[in-house]
Amino acid sequence: MLIVFILIAVCVFLILFGVLVFLVYLIYKHLNTMAYPLSNFHFSVEWGGTKIGFTEVSGLDIYFEPILYRQGASLEYSETKMPGMVKYSNIILKRGLIAGDNEFFKWLNTKNLNTIERRDVIIKLLNENHDPVFTWVVKNAFPIKYSGPVLNSQGNEVAMETLELAHEGLSVVE
Repeated sequence: MLIVFILIAVCVFLILFGVLVFLVYLIYKHLNTMAYPLSNFHFSVEWGGTKIGFTEVSGLDIYFEPILYRQGASLEYSETKMPGMVKYSNIILKRGLIAGDNEFFKWLNTKNLNTIERRDVIIKLLNENHDPVFTWVVKNAFPIKYSGPVLNSQGNEVAMETLELAHEGLSVVE
């Protein structure tokens, strides 16, 4: 009788141990397959086929200006909102000033009266293998502002320049 009791106890222990191991496996599998948000520090920028190194890119914003409407006989005493024209923020690119790199100034100098050379700008967020994970395409971009570095005789920073681009559309390519 004691042997049967011991055998039953061992079987129950083995079953509970197996269930515990299975639960640990499920938790481990879940933790290793979780999707983590992407890091923002590894990216590339291309304009006109040239890859340019930048330290910061901002202005990847899309905004739908709401249209407000209210019918005079409406039972509601509030306006109806509908999506209207789409607006895009200017793209702002920052980088360290590089001696001899005048490509942006050549692009600025294509302005003639009210025309300027327009280029598509491609911004890619990269993974650890330098492969694009997320790509923004900026349509018909053109430079509208250049800000040179702040010069300080007592400073110890990199001389930074800021380039601002207006454009006609922003899309995400997969």
